[in-house]
Formats: sequence, C-alpha cells, structure tokens
Amino acid sequence: MELLQVADAVAREKNIDKEHVLEAMEEAIKKAGRSKYGHEHDIRARIDRKTGDIQLTRYLEVVETVENEATQVDLAKAKRKNPAAKVGDFLVDTLPPIDFGRIAAQTAKQVIVQKVREAERERQFNEYKDRKGEIVNGLVKRVEYGNVTVDLGRAEAILRRDECLPREHFKTGDRVRALIYDVRSEPRGPQIFLSRTHGDFMRGLFRQEVPEIYDGIIEIKSVARDPGSRAKIAVISKDSSIDPVGACVGMRGSRVQAVVGELQGEKIDIIPWRPDPATFVVNALAPAEVAKVVLDEETGKIEVVVPDDQLSLAIGRRGQNVRLASQLTGWTIDILTEAEERERRQSEVSTRTQMFMEALDVDDMIAHLLVNEGFSSVEEIAFVDLGELTAIDAFDEDVAAELQNRAQAYLEQQNEILDGKRRELGVTEEVAAIEALTPAMLVKLGEKGVKTLDDLADLAGDELVDIVGKDEMGMDVANEVIMAARAHWFEDGAGA
Repeated sequence: MELLQVADAVAREKNIDKEHVLEAMEEAIKKAGRSKYGHEHDIRARIDRKTGDIQLTRYLEVVETVENEATQVDLAKAKRKNPAAKVGDFLVDTLPPIDFGRIAAQTAKQVIVQKVREAERERQFNEYKDRKGEIVNGLVKRVEYGNVTVDLGRAEAILRRDECLPREHFKTGDRVRALIYDVRSEPRGPQIFLSRTHGDFMRGLFRQEVPEIYDGIIEIKSVARDPGSRAKIAVISKDSSIDPVGACVGMRGSRVQAVVGELQGEKIDIIPWRPDPATFVVNALAPAEVAKVVLDEETGKIEVVVPDDQLSLAIGRRGQNVRLASQLTGWTIDILTEAEERERRQSEVSTRTQMFMEALDVDDMIAHLLVNEGFSSVEEIAFVDLGELTAIDAFDEDVAAELQNRAQAYLEQQNEILDGKRRELGVTEEVAAIEALTPAMLVKLGEKGVKTLDDLADLAGDELVDIVGKDEMGMDVANEVIMAARAHWFEDGAGA
C-alpha cells in the first residue's frame, strides 16, 4: 500500500494522473528486472492497483520455429506446460521479487523521475495549447540576458527580450501580464512563449477594460503598434447608438489610460473603422488633415495629398504616423504635399503633351486637349471608340478619325522597330507567338537573355514580372505565360 500512497502523493504534487505515476513505476521495476535476469528477456512488471503488490513476469511467445530462445518457445515445449497452447499465445512465468540494490534503486528512481516529468510536460502542453491569444498573469521567476522566465502557477513561460517593451526591466518577484502567442512541444518539453509587444496583447487589454468589446457590441478591426511608443487601433460599433471611440476612451479617458499605464505610456490613437478605404486612410492619418486621396486597387497603393504645412504631421517622427496608418489599413501609403502634387501633375501634362505632339504630329493645342480629356497613351487613342474623340470640343469626325489613323500607324511603326530589335536579340518566333507578350516585353526578355521557350519556362512568375515591369503584367498573367512556355515539355513527354 505504501507504493500506492507514494504514487498518489506524486500525482497530487505534480498535478498529473495517478495512472501515469504507476506506469512509470512499472517501467522502472521492469528495467531493474531486465538488469537482473538479462536484457534479452521479455520481462514485464505489474503493480496491483488495489493492493500495491508487485508482480514480475517473463513472457515467451509460442512459435513454430524458434529464432530467439530468450523470448520464444516452440509449440511442442509449450504444450508440455500448457496443453491448450497454440502459435501466437504467450507462456507467462512468474519471477521472484527483486531485492533492489543501490544501483538498481538509483536506475529505478531515474526512470520514474523521467516518466513523471514527461507526463507533467504532456499535461502542461495539453492545458496551454488551446490558450493561444489569452492574456495571463504570472510572477517573474528569473531573468537571464534580458529573457524573463515567468511562473504561471501550473507551468513556466518565456518572455523573450524582443517581446518586452523598450526600456522595460523586470526583476525576480515582479508581477507581469502578457499574451500567450505561441505554445510549442519541443524535445526539452512544452515551451510557452509570451509577448507584450504583440498587437493581440493590446486587443486583449481593451477587451478587459471595455465591456462593450467584451460583449461583442464594439469590434476591434485592426491594430498597429510601435511598441512602447505609439499605437493605432481601429474600432467599429454594431450598435449605431454607441460611439465606439468614446466607449474605448471612457469617462475622462479612464479606460484608455488603464491600457496606456499597462503599456508603459504608449500613446494610443483610437480610429473609427470605415469600409471605404479612402475614408479609413484619412481617419488613420489623424491628426493630420488630408486634401485628396487617390487609390490604386491593383497595386494596393494609396496616394494621399496633404496641405504643405501638414506634411511633417502626416509623416510623423521618423515616419511613425504614416507607417502605423499603413499597417492599420493594409494599404501602402504615399504622401505628397499639394505643391509636390501640382508640380508632378504639371510635369506629367507636359510630358504627355510632348509625347502626343511627336507621335501624332499635331500642334501643342490638340495635344493639350487630349491630355486634359484624360488620354495618357497613344494606345488609348488608337483603340478608343471614335465617339469619345468626337465628343471633345473642336474635334469633328474627320479630325477624330485622322488622329486615330495616325495613332494606329505610329503603333505599327513602333512594333516593327521593336520586332526587328527582338530578332536581333535572338528571341525566337515561338516565344513571340505567346499572345500576352507585347513587342516591348519581348525586347526586355531578349535583353535579359530569355530567348527560347525553355528560357522562359525556367522562370518563376515573380522573375517574369520583374523583367517586363509590374505595371505591365500582373502575377496571374505571368504564371499563364510561363505555363504556355512549358506546354511543349508535356507534348514532348506524351509523344515519347
């Protein structure tokens, strides 16, 4: 019974199943038995769960042909001991109890400690693996090279130096609150990783401080942090009568100040979330004022024009404000002053006007009219519906048709020049036959040494995009072009 009492005490102390402790003891007794009777024997140990009695036995498998005399017995011999024996059965011999010597006892202790530790680790992993994203409190157990070991009560966790806030220092015995952001099962046991810099840590703090977030009335859409310095949080209310920003700020700022205090004074901007990207970006750049917004959904970029005196405020110290706004909204934000935007627009108008004058052989007045109507390339004029050209003031049908003819003639001439250059570079006709590749793209490929179908087929999609230009080809089209170049590989294989 003493054995069962020891197992019960260990199970309670380590907070693991008593059965795991008993199994560890059985493993230890089995190992000691093999040390005494020979490791080649199939020796097993069993502890009676009611009385605590130890039973040590040797197993012999009944076989037709004996290959290992230590663990097997032939059918004829087996039948002498047990007439009912058949192939596949086991003969069980009871062995006398072991008198544990010092070495055997030490070995048994090591086995039990190891098994109990493994059971404890498994319990910790199972307990914490589903608690990712949860905020926990603990006591600092030790600090080594800035990495903090935190005692959570039923387990230990690691708060690495790069997951602590800047200028934050802990000493043994300090209380610490952090987010469980990862739980991994490693050879040395389960590792629980904590973070105080993760965006979800701020989400969790607001969830604890703002009842409306806890109840699901207010939702935190996104969080962007520069840990220890500044953060932006976007919120939306599912109840139109509740102001999400006001609820998060609290009476006289009490709620947000509680979060700021936990984050060592990190300044927090609370932004109302909007489904319209332009409005959301304008809100995210607060406190800066925005004059104009231009979205490019294909590239995920947004151009923001601000008054000249608002530029430094919009960018923020060391680019912090625009960087956080970009993280919060998911858009790449480019900021221009009104003067810069005006200067760039004038430069673009001048460049396009000059291009139309040279390509279409027209005077600056007609070229300027085309630019003002939004035409940016000769291709647009060559293939646009004639009605759009005749709708321009001072353009009758004859002038519109003449402009379109000149545009088409110019493009044909350019294509012939590019086609000649493509041939000089050695780009094959098979590559040129791929529909998605324009003459200009073919020249770029040739200049980069991509001349045959095999050369093209060896490229990855992003490599092709880099060669021809992101503005000219998207990733989907690039992958289609590469698959078209690889088609002959499969045809050759089918023929073979």
